[in-house]
Amino acid sequence: MNDVLKDRVVYSAYALGWAALKHLPEPAARGLFDRIADSAWRRRGKRVLQLEANLLRVRPGVDEARLRELSRAGMRSYLRYWMESFRLPVWSRQRIADGVVIEGLENLTAVMEAGRGAVVALPHMGNWDLAGAWVASHVGHHFTTVAERLEPERLFERFVAYRESLGMEVLPLTGSDVSVIGTLARRLRAGKLVCLVGDRDLSEAGIEVTFFGEATRMPAGPAALCLRTGAALLPVTLWYDGPLMRGRIHPEVLPPAEGDRKERTAAMVQATADVWADGIAEHPEDWHMLQRLWLADLAAREPAAAVRPVPAPDTEPAAEPAGS
Repeated sequence: MNDVLKDRVVYSAYALGWAALKHLPEPAARGLFDRIADSAWRRRGKRVLQLEANLLRVRPGVDEARLRELSRAGMRSYLRYWMESFRLPVWSRQRIADGVVIEGLENLTAVMEAGRGAVVALPHMGNWDLAGAWVASHVGHHFTTVAERLEPERLFERFVAYRESLGMEVLPLTGSDVSVIGTLARRLRAGKLVCLVGDRDLSEAGIEVTFFGEATRMPAGPAALCLRTGAALLPVTLWYDGPLMRGRIHPEVLPPAEGDRKERTAAMVQATADVWADGIAEHPEDWHMLQRLWLADLAAREPAAAVRPVPAPDTEPAAEPAGS
């Protein structure tokens, strides 16, 4: 399949999802995506196998039957994210309010009321788009985020338009004359909110941390921006609880009093990773990490598969179909 035809197929698949799923009754949409998730899980493609390898780091020593239960629940959670994201544009403010419960909101409001900026740093858990829509519509804080440029271009433009309709300012990671880091810093100095997904380093130049007892890299961007601007770094974890999505805004990760900028940044990245690890350990099925993460796994990757270098702040996840 040539690139032009492939782009058309990818775009058409997502366009069909947006057009059709918005009008399905919610129970029917959820049932459909559960079946898609189960089908992918049964095929045991490379993404399912990688999910299971990642879950073994979270739950070491778990037996094979329990691991399979977790990976099935993980695929259902991952597909639930996509089902909800396709339907979010037609959800009312009340539907969003009824579907989200956030703990620790006082940690965010105290910072914003003091006139400081805040970086909300999330792992790939739950539905970060739904959480963003809830913050924008019910807390009243529109925010800035960063998106990796997707192919085809019109799919990227549609994702940007969709997220902007939810109350987000979306900065493209590449392919723009706008300075991503400079813009984020200006927003934070103005007392605004920035949200970044930060548990996966796309640049291969992140900060090395210990995560579930093994080495990996995570982007320096969220911590570095906070040190640069005086903004608060607030880790967040998200998980599903029946029909609800729950979340927790954790207390601010404070900069260390000593050390140079690199050492202080590294300490803040590690502290954030520790908070995320606790949340992921509580709800491993809602951590949507279907890619290689730990350095031991990345070292075995084919050289041709290496990702290109990118700036420090991490991005919203690329649009990736489920399954193998």
